[in-house]
Amino acid sequence: MRRRLEPYLWLLFSGGGVVAALLLPVLVLLFGVLMPLGVLEWPAPEHLSGLLGHALVRAAFVVVVVLCLFHAAHRLRFTSEELLGIGRFDVPIAILCYGAAVAGGVVAVTLMV
Repeated sequence: MRRRLEPYLWLLFSGGGVVAALLLPVLVLLFGVLMPLGVLEWPAPEHLSGLLGHALVRAAFVVVVVLCLFHAAHRLRFTSEELLGIGRFDVPIAILCYGAAVAGGVVAVTLMV
């Protein structure tokens, strides 16, 4: 019996959706609205470098980025196939979308190491 890859891709999609829905609005509110308006102070560079100095924080950062990238890849794949009517090119589109997500994950890992 041959196993399919599709359930694992849907798992990454749903995990990325949860992460994106819970974390990204908070980050946009903090770094995109409250800090530029002066409601909150910008964190000191020493504080941020100290925070990113911990391996667990870097690993969590990579997980968030990778899950968000796979969520976006899955959404782009199926949306482009449905809206543009190019479902016959499913395999190249899947390779392009998920390949870009894997490449982005590799970049995230190399930046955090």
